[in-house]
Amino acid sequence: MKLKKQVTVCGGAIFCVAVFSLYLMLDRVQHDPARRQSVGNFPRSQISVLQNRIEQLEQLLEENHQIISHIKDSVLELTDTGAISPSGHLPFRSANGSWVLPFDGRPTFLSVKPQDCQFALGRRSQTDLQMLDVYSLLSFDNVDGGVWKQGFEITYDLNEWDEEPLQVFVVPHSHNDPGWIKTFEKYYNDQTQHIINNMVVKLAEDPRRKFIWSEISFLAKWWESVDTHKQETMRKLILSGQLEMVTGGWVMTDEATAHYFAIIDQLIEGHQWLERNLGVTPRSGWAVDPFGHSATMPYLLKRANMSSMLIQRVHYSIKKHFAATQSLEFMWRQTWDPESGTDMFCHMMPFYSYDVPHTCGPDPKICCQFDFKRLPGSRVNCPWKVPPRAITDANVAERAGVLLDQYRKKSKLFRSKVLLVPLGDDFRYDKALEWDQQYFNYQKLFDYMNSHPEMHVKAQFATLTDYFNAVYKANGVGQGMRPPDYPVLSGDFFAYADREDHYWSGYYTSRPFYKNLDRVLESHLRGAEVLYSLAVAHARHAGMEGRYPTSDYSLLTDARRNIGLFQHHDAITGTAKEAVVIDYGNRLLHSLVGLKRVIINAAHFLLMKNKDIYHFDQTEPFLEMDDRRTTHDSLPQRTLIELESSPRYLVLFNPLEQERLCVVTLLVNSARVRVLTEDGQTLPVQLSAQWASAVEMSGEVYQASFMARLPALGLAIFHLYDSPDSPMTLHSDTLLRIPGRGSSIRGSDPLPVRLLMADAQLFYIQSQSLMLGFSGTTGLLESIRRKDDPLEVRVQIQFLTYGTRPSKDKSGAYLFLPDGNAKPYSQREAPVVRVVEGPLFAEVVTHYQHFQQTVRIHNVPGVDGLSLDITTMVDIRDQNNKELAMRLVTDIQSEDTFYTDLNGFQIQPRRFIKKLPLQANFYPMPTMAYIQDSQYRLTLHTAQALGVSSLASGQLEVILDRRLMQDDNRGLGQGLKDNKRTANRFRLLLERRSNGGKPVDSRPVSFPSLLSHMTSAILNHEVLALPVLPRKHGVPPLRTFTPLAGTLPCDFHLLNLRSIQSPQDAHSPSPFTALLLHRLGLDCGLEAQNPGFNCTTTQGQLPISGLFHGLDLQLLQPMSLSLMHSQPPLSNNSSISLEPMEISTYKLKLC
Repeated sequence: MKLKKQVTVCGGAIFCVAVFSLYLMLDRVQHDPARRQSVGNFPRSQISVLQNRIEQLEQLLEENHQIISHIKDSVLELTDTGAISPSGHLPFRSANGSWVLPFDGRPTFLSVKPQDCQFALGRRSQTDLQMLDVYSLLSFDNVDGGVWKQGFEITYDLNEWDEEPLQVFVVPHSHNDPGWIKTFEKYYNDQTQHIINNMVVKLAEDPRRKFIWSEISFLAKWWESVDTHKQETMRKLILSGQLEMVTGGWVMTDEATAHYFAIIDQLIEGHQWLERNLGVTPRSGWAVDPFGHSATMPYLLKRANMSSMLIQRVHYSIKKHFAATQSLEFMWRQTWDPESGTDMFCHMMPFYSYDVPHTCGPDPKICCQFDFKRLPGSRVNCPWKVPPRAITDANVAERAGVLLDQYRKKSKLFRSKVLLVPLGDDFRYDKALEWDQQYFNYQKLFDYMNSHPEMHVKAQFATLTDYFNAVYKANGVGQGMRPPDYPVLSGDFFAYADREDHYWSGYYTSRPFYKNLDRVLESHLRGAEVLYSLAVAHARHAGMEGRYPTSDYSLLTDARRNIGLFQHHDAITGTAKEAVVIDYGNRLLHSLVGLKRVIINAAHFLLMKNKDIYHFDQTEPFLEMDDRRTTHDSLPQRTLIELESSPRYLVLFNPLEQERLCVVTLLVNSARVRVLTEDGQTLPVQLSAQWASAVEMSGEVYQASFMARLPALGLAIFHLYDSPDSPMTLHSDTLLRIPGRGSSIRGSDPLPVRLLMADAQLFYIQSQSLMLGFSGTTGLLESIRRKDDPLEVRVQIQFLTYGTRPSKDKSGAYLFLPDGNAKPYSQREAPVVRVVEGPLFAEVVTHYQHFQQTVRIHNVPGVDGLSLDITTMVDIRDQNNKELAMRLVTDIQSEDTFYTDLNGFQIQPRRFIKKLPLQANFYPMPTMAYIQDSQYRLTLHTAQALGVSSLASGQLEVILDRRLMQDDNRGLGQGLKDNKRTANRFRLLLERRSNGGKPVDSRPVSFPSLLSHMTSAILNHEVLALPVLPRKHGVPPLRTFTPLAGTLPCDFHLLNLRSIQSPQDAHSPSPFTALLLHRLGLDCGLEAQNPGFNCTTTQGQLPISGLFHGLDLQLLQPMSLSLMHSQPPLSNNSSISLEPMEISTYKLKLC
């Protein structure tokens, strides 16, 4: 009874304060002399002002109403759980056994406008080809098609071109992998520099010669090593139209496992380099080698102002179907597009490969005879045993006739009488001889064809855009417009199979250690970009630009390029040779150290209370790194903070664009830790042991966890002490469930450990939001119950292993060829299970021989407390031809439908297709996958790209690591034997559908909830904990840095705030910054949860002028995605407007 009275008093007091605040606001409006006017004497301007004031007051009333409602709900919730701290500030256990923290005192609310929910429910434009339907339609029977093994016989009528001759565009190219069998440097030294040197000389010899180039990483290296004469020659070749830069990214990016942040960043890096050095703006995309194609790419290329694109590696059955229906050229539209604004013209190459035997026509035996590098005497020959013949006057008529027959047959697969014929292969044209062989012989063939009107053909060398322009012209439409009757397609092209049942779904997981490292780098790069841009702008504002280390810009450039390099389709994919992987790893580690330095230097300046005493000394860093990696393939070791009786300062960096309420865990050397906020408030701390093994504690090292509220994109300051008086530091309760008797496990003072003989009974851990059940036998998760839901939902974690098939074709870096269904993982002895409980978190750690799984829940309100934090430490280095999988088994009635993301940008619905082999049903999962029914959605969020599937209703399965002892015959020449001890990190989110409304699973579009977006963000952008290093003369006064004056709408993601390079100096920034924003698509049909911060949406409106605290906006200019095309600047007080799913770039000048 006494408790209820306290609750009533507390709630009533808060309510009274809110009402009194409103009264004061009203009073101010009524009695402010500036607002008082004599009756009947209101000029129109004053009436307008008054109307605005009334509208503002109505908005304040509405917000206040939401706050009061939320307080009321919170108070009622506290009453129900008996959760009012008797002492007022100490954490304690409530009647139901869960820990209760002191009341945060910061009520928050969630206000999503109904209009912002309509996008997910709205109509979608109809497409002619929806890839989910295409998969249902095809039989995937792999019938022998004759000379075109995977196709069919092509016939034609000799008179078909009498009225309109066939236009043939032969496009010479050289595919240069920035690392695969050799490292980037070795490829450059051995081959690529010679290709580009020859290109400059040989194209200049004949204006009819053309060439295309794609990989800017190689071009930039060449450019820096050559004289101005060669540079100028290249500029002239581009101006004359002989040389074209296609796509223009730093690399030809992978499309399955790469995240859209990194894809965009390497595109910007390449495009900015081209603009600065060559004045080039790419018009066409060229992607001949990525292993499957994502629908994200046409959207990004379109936003970068390109008009056309080409793709190659698509399942052979889909190619056959599209060829038979003349659908190889189509408008590629986003599944979520309500109109046609995202349409991108796309050309799909029809045959097996992009090499010469598979590009002139359907018969590789004939096409190989027109690859003149393979002339007799060359080290390369034709596998079909018929070599090419040099073209002479004696044989040109016969040879031209044979080649034209292939051209005509290939053209029958397309709707126009314009034909594209690529002419190249990997690292081609590295010798001057090959340039002569190809260009001289083909020119003779072209001259003969073009001089014989009866052949009805016009053949020429061309660039890719020459071809696309001819297609548009033949169809009477403008660049990038839809030609009449050409199909519209939506969906993607995963999984890729090049022959038989050889599905390239293994690389979705291959080398997961580096896939995880890549995402750590991406988060650090984004954080460093944001802080650096803000620090430089604030230094400029304070007139201190000369005292700030702007030279850190070169560290940003280095990181952009190394991360960009790793997006290459043989890098992040895990499909390069071991020595090349080491080279990539060292580059990434080097950049990670550099990015931490950029963050530390920016934080130092931004935190200084008095900027006048700021002094940068490169030899004396202001902050310590949060963690360290001794080598590129080692796991990070968190920095140990040495506590003293005098305060150690700690800076926490929140890289998210929203305020964050979260649990932060540090390593300290004292159990007597005390944590204070900047204003001196003591925080509750949960002290836990640091474990060296399953049963052994680390001596003198402790984990200290506390709850922190951090400003958006900001830096918050905390004080740490070694204090004998630390009543707010509570010790974790640790229980070891051990399989056998007689174990000698002892806790150390002050952290005792209880032992329990393991039994088969379920056991539970809980927080204020969740209760989790675990198997007493396996120690693994069995169930989840949300505290607001009476039902316990079965969510069972199982571990399984796949072998590889016994036949000659086995799994390798690319291919997944399992020997049947997965087998349950088993080991002789039962696992050791550690259960840790305390006021801020509870966790279960289960130790198996080949993996260790930690399932943790945080006892905090908001996003951090609503999902399960899961880390699975995997080590399969003693296994042979095994793949370890984690499977979630639930009662969710998902049937054959599941959902995976594409590049972290959008969701693609999937179906389990029974007619296809098991390996064909795996898909890339860069950030999330989910299953759902009319009641629940279960989402597995991931911090690294992995392969995922749902092989039965209610299941989600993810491949964690693969160890394979042999090559899979795709050119690598190695298996996967360089496995590392790898931490796979996840968040598991169970959401309930509101009103039991059944989701429409048949629709080809789906979206995460707002909570799911936020969960993915906190998983992929961890808080950085940076201790301030002790200084001889003491630490100067610091203050929390809060960069945003207002709040971003919570359906906006700040993708980047990227300093643009100075035109005069490559190592320093210009006064301009690129702001990249993405407005998220939301599914509002799942029950909204309190996110732990004030969250509102604004129908896509965002005023920029007052966004950044303490800075003036002097330019706001809309740009294309990669900054190459500009629109007229907006007025500085404009609001920008984004549609759902839209990514937009703006050039800002902040001073």
